[in-house]
Amino acid sequence: MLNKKQKSNESAIDELKMPSHRTKVLVERRHTSRSQDLFYRLVVGLNVIAWILLVISLVVFHYARPEFIAGVQVFWGIDGREFWSQPHLQQLLLLLQGCLVLSLVSIIMRTRRNRRKTDFFGVNLLILFGISVLSLLVLYLFL
Repeated sequence: MLNKKQKSNESAIDELKMPSHRTKVLVERRHTSRSQDLFYRLVVGLNVIAWILLVISLVVFHYARPEFIAGVQVFWGIDGREFWSQPHLQQLLLLLQGCLVLSLVSIIMRTRRNRRKTDFFGVNLLILFGISVLSLLVLYLFL
């Protein structure tokens, strides 16, 4: 028959051998790599979607802008569009606004999450944010 002291020692030893569920989760979270973290994957996914939106907006910009009229076209009397295509311009503005919002959300999420010295902020998000803001400013001010 075991006394109370021996029972408490055995239960302490059992806890060391088999940690509780809470301890196990904390240990696993701290030892998992960043690429396995769901939050990190979400931020990277938003970043990729924002860059894809920027590339798509560059393609839409090509179709929205006025056509370049070369000297040969003037010589042969071929007409070209000298104005911005309004449907493409509206699509371009929506794509750039979406890119701006996604990059801003990703920047905020990364600033909330990065706490270690080894965590990188991601300069590409700042570049994407800057490109989006400048593009929207130019389009709104000059068109």
